[in-house]
Amino acid sequence: MSSYLFVHFREKWTEDGEQVYFGLSKDGYNWEEVNQGNPVLVADKGDLGVRDIVIVRTNTNEFVILATDLALIRNEDKKYGGHIRNAFHLGSKSLAMWRSKDLINWSDEILLTLSDGTLGCLWAPGIFYDKKSDEYIVHWSSTTKDDNYAGLSIYYSRTKDFNEFTKPELFYKKTDSETLDSYITEKDGTYHFFVKSVENPKAVIHETSDSLLGSYTRDENFDRQMEQIENKSRYEAPMVYTLSDGRICFSMDFYGCEKEKQGYVPFIMDSLDDMQLNRADGLFKFPYGFKHGVVLEITDEEYERVKAHYN
Repeated sequence: MSSYLFVHFREKWTEDGEQVYFGLSKDGYNWEEVNQGNPVLVADKGDLGVRDIVIVRTNTNEFVILATDLALIRNEDKKYGGHIRNAFHLGSKSLAMWRSKDLINWSDEILLTLSDGTLGCLWAPGIFYDKKSDEYIVHWSSTTKDDNYAGLSIYYSRTKDFNEFTKPELFYKKTDSETLDSYITEKDGTYHFFVKSVENPKAVIHETSDSLLGSYTRDENFDRQMEQIENKSRYEAPMVYTLSDGRICFSMDFYGCEKEKQGYVPFIMDSLDDMQLNRADGLFKFPYGFKHGVVLEITDEEYERVKAHYN
């Protein structure tokens, strides 16, 4: 595989921004818009908008997209009383899902209900393939009525086929802060867990473990480096992918900017084992600010197929 697909949404402050967008790249550095910068999928269920989008290629070579069923531009004032925190318990109890065999022909939107009745919103999904169990770990941020929806923690469910899912279980809870935007990757038997801590510190943190379900150990070196980053509290939605030259791109989304002046900010490093946060904006090119998504490696043939179809 030598090409890349970036699924994301756009911070346009118009309703069409909170939908599914694609970006394409041949090297992971230089990104081009798809479909003339218009959505490739438009939500028609739930909140009628989606954010925090993730994609996976399954073992059966199917593509699955999951996203937060949440449209703030459309619904924040009238549905959530003008405050996003009201969506912590009033927000969707489902994730939006689309499925495809070819990245071109997609299923209708499916509202995937994973809540067991105790969870508030289901936000910011991630997908990790567990080779040991041959299952996919779908993880997300939720509040729970057990503590009167006080704050977000990370929950997970297992699935083999994205048809049947296990009952949600707690994956990670930070005792001194709520957390959101979890991302999991594995390298040489070490599991790397990235998550946004809302307080103590108000920043993305990195933890590692030799077991998928933990326990995890905090990376203090990463904390020290985050401390040096200007406006560190404004970063969220961490994600990782391997560039065409073999280096690692660790990216975080800079949120709350004026429209699309900023989006994902790339940092380049040689290895996850000793993370060095070297900001590298100048090496990357984006047509606009890509918001909260992930990068999937695709084949050159898939790259050409997507480009030809949507453009």
